Amino acid sequence: MRDVQFKEVSIPSGDVLLEGTLAIPATSRGVIAFAHGSGSSRFSRRNREVAAVLQQAGLATLLFDLLTAEESGRDAETGRYRFNIPLLARRLTDAIDWLAALPATASFDVGLFGASTGAGAALMAAAARPARVRAIVSRGGRPDLADAALPRVEAPTLLIVGALDTQVIGLNEMAARQLSCEHRTILVPGATHLFEEPGTLEAVARLAADWFSIHMPRA
Repeated sequence: MRDVQFKEVSIPSGDVLLEGTLAIPATSRGVIAFAHGSGSSRFSRRNREVAAVLQQAGLATLLFDLLTAEESGRDAETGRYRFNIPLLARRLTDAIDWLAALPATASFDVGLFGASTGAGAALMAAAARPARVRAIVSRGGRPDLADAALPRVEAPTLLIVGALDTQVIGLNEMAARQLSCEHRTILVPGATHLFEEPGTLEAVARLAADWFSIHMPRA
């Protein structure tokens, strides 16, 4: 098991602070920022499980809240923020810039892991920071929500979808046709949208670790 240092952090974005957890293995030279789906947070069990696998593969991870506690409360009642992909993408972009300014991660290549609606935000942020973002993985994502940003994404992109998640498969295929970067779509057998079936989330974590290792070779 790798020696991993965990640190609670606050990331400035506009007039708010976004709370997160930065985990850095002793030998890491790359960092993966997570963009969770609607109604989720940095405490997402699925993302934390994937992050643990990435950490053991030598990758630092940043799990952080795209919304403040107050915004999350309003979103739970009204759904006001969860599909505001431009807002979520700006905050993810601010997190990418924050990682570049932090001495511990300034020299790291950056990868993005987006889940559900967070995948749309990850692709938009990657299009905004092409020189910084080296690879992207989407889990059960909505890359279609990145809309006009899709053709501007330069980072190699892996779209992972549950083989039984038929509606989202179609949305991923539609988004993939708009990508001009290197990209691949993989269907995980027996998996539905949340990858709750035995072994399916583990498959996602292995695929993500392999993709980031290939496309972030300094890690």
